[in-house]
Amino acid sequence: MYTLYFLPGACSLATQVVLNELAQPVRLIHKQDAENFQELNPAGTVPVLKHDGQVLNEGVAILLQLLQQHDNPLLPSGSTEKQRAIEDMMFANASMHPAYGRLFFLENNLNATAHKQQAFQAAASAINHLWSVVETKLGKQAFLGGDTLSPADIMLTVYSRWGGLFPVDIVIGPRTRAMINRVIQRDSFQLALQREANYATSAA
Repeated sequence: MYTLYFLPGACSLATQVVLNELAQPVRLIHKQDAENFQELNPAGTVPVLKHDGQVLNEGVAILLQLLQQHDNPLLPSGSTEKQRAIEDMMFANASMHPAYGRLFFLENNLNATAHKQQAFQAAASAINHLWSVVETKLGKQAFLGGDTLSPADIMLTVYSRWGGLFPVDIVIGPRTRAMINRVIQRDSFQLALQREANYATSAA
């Protein structure tokens, strides 16, 4: 069984959804409940995944490891399609994720002033540009991978939930919103949300 160290709604949610898609059992441990989390990941970030004595860090690296170890339709076997899927994952991880990260940084490090709101708006503008890129990439496809769910769809869906935490207007196009809704409605996503909720209830 896999052990996933998580924070509710964070990047670790994408890892859990992928584990569910792969039908792999997983035990959740909240980062704050881990006695030695800094030893598991000195950077202090989630997800952290343990399995058979091995400790894995960094979201995309974890996902690629899982997708290569277990048979699945999420990562195409064809070289061109596989490369495109990895590019989409890196876009989500290296472009969209840091763009949302600026909102968290501003919230935690700036006092409430007009300058802070201006900074929020500038960060939101950058995020909106990236969502317009996703909208273009989707074209008439249901998912970034075409008719089949891709890892990047899951990652982007998790990130899309963060915008509501801040006083900004995040603009997500209709094709992208439809893709996000498809992902959220999947059993794998709903199960992950329920497990996080159950963990919070049991810990209360």
